[in-house]
Amino acid sequence: MTLTETAVERGRSMNGSVSVVSLGCAKNLVDSEVMMGLLKEKGFVPVEDAEDAEVIVINTCAFIEDAKEESVDTILEAARLKEKGRCRVLVVTGCLSQRYGKKLMNQIPEIDAMLGTSSYPQIIQAIQSVLKGYKAFNLKKASYALPENLPRVQTTPAYMAYLKIADGCDNRCSYCIIPALRGKYRSRKKEEILKEAVRLAGNGVKELILVAQDTTRYGMDLYGEPRLGELLEELCTIDRLKWIRLLYCYPDGIDSRLVEVIRKNKKICNYLDVPIQHINDHILRQMNRNTTGEKIEQLIIRLKKDIPGLILRTSLIVGFPGESQKEFKDLLTFVNKGYFDRLGVFPYSREEGTPAFHLTNRVSKDTALKRQRSIMEVQQSISLKKNLDKIDNIYEVLVEGREDGMYFGRTYGDAPEIDNLVYFSSATHWEPGTFARVKVGQAYEYDLIGECINESGE
Repeated sequence: MTLTETAVERGRSMNGSVSVVSLGCAKNLVDSEVMMGLLKEKGFVPVEDAEDAEVIVINTCAFIEDAKEESVDTILEAARLKEKGRCRVLVVTGCLSQRYGKKLMNQIPEIDAMLGTSSYPQIIQAIQSVLKGYKAFNLKKASYALPENLPRVQTTPAYMAYLKIADGCDNRCSYCIIPALRGKYRSRKKEEILKEAVRLAGNGVKELILVAQDTTRYGMDLYGEPRLGELLEELCTIDRLKWIRLLYCYPDGIDSRLVEVIRKNKKICNYLDVPIQHINDHILRQMNRNTTGEKIEQLIIRLKKDIPGLILRTSLIVGFPGESQKEFKDLLTFVNKGYFDRLGVFPYSREEGTPAFHLTNRVSKDTALKRQRSIMEVQQSISLKKNLDKIDNIYEVLVEGREDGMYFGRTYGDAPEIDNLVYFSSATHWEPGTFARVKVGQAYEYDLIGECINESGE
């Protein structure tokens, strides 16, 4: 008997429409896609608008204060739909559930089921329990091993997908709550990752984006040594894949083996996302980053030298406790050197349950926001200069769509959602997922404008 039949049997006519709302990072999105796969197997019909859904699933984020607020606001909006709309089952999953558990469920009684970061594969059982008239609450330990070979519904464009190679984190940065929410670092077996990559490529994926809390640590727990380079080499043998992109690379884990693999394999984008967080040694120690400013700069110089055309993205935190004007100036001066092609900067978020929560000498929110703006203004000028240097150059562009009479897409140096776009004119019709050669004619702080110079692409 299906869930829909169970609901009808209980006198609650239900067509099984479901909306899965995914908040936060790409790693969370993969979890949401797995839940959608499990729901689809049981006959649930996905709908884009939560107002049309009888089951609403919200996969939450709780990394920083802004993310928690967004998650709570989204849950409350779904609760209102439950009162006035079609929604009959409200499921909350993910990091906010793992972090606040029954407290959250008690404060928002409209929540019918709550699952954590390692129990979301039990979503069908949770909904079954709700349909029988019970609340469902399932929070396993964050480090619980997740099963392989679960179904997955890809929600990204058909030509690109995220591939999660590990979960959890062992780095223990003092500001970060992720180890408590996601558990210890757990690599997936290489064979399982390759199987999934082959399936995705067979479904039309051309750009595969590897994600984990720390991709560079991949394999340490399973094999006793990092195996990211080996994994990348085997992924490169999958014929239909054209681009392989790396996100979330912890600086200490980038070794010569990995650099050589990236350098010699054309399928691997010369693009690295390396969150350094800060450059001042005192702040790095307070953050428990296990590195120094000098080591970070040496790494960046080596990467730029050894990987031709490398595009480097980083993330920074300003306003960390103890960050005086001097420490901030060190960071601003470092950014001004122009090493980074892409950069995000975030005001420090004081999170209970982290070692940094108890640090004194705090920086005001207003000061942190001013420092954020200062760095972004410097980086905007750097980005414009780097883009101006691209005028008259030709780039391969992954076409993503058409807007106001111009096509747009991304180069190898641009990750989806977070980086730049290239707009271009063409007399030829381009389908999303094809590759065009574009000659850059105009440059702005972030985006480029050009003209297509070939008539057909892959």
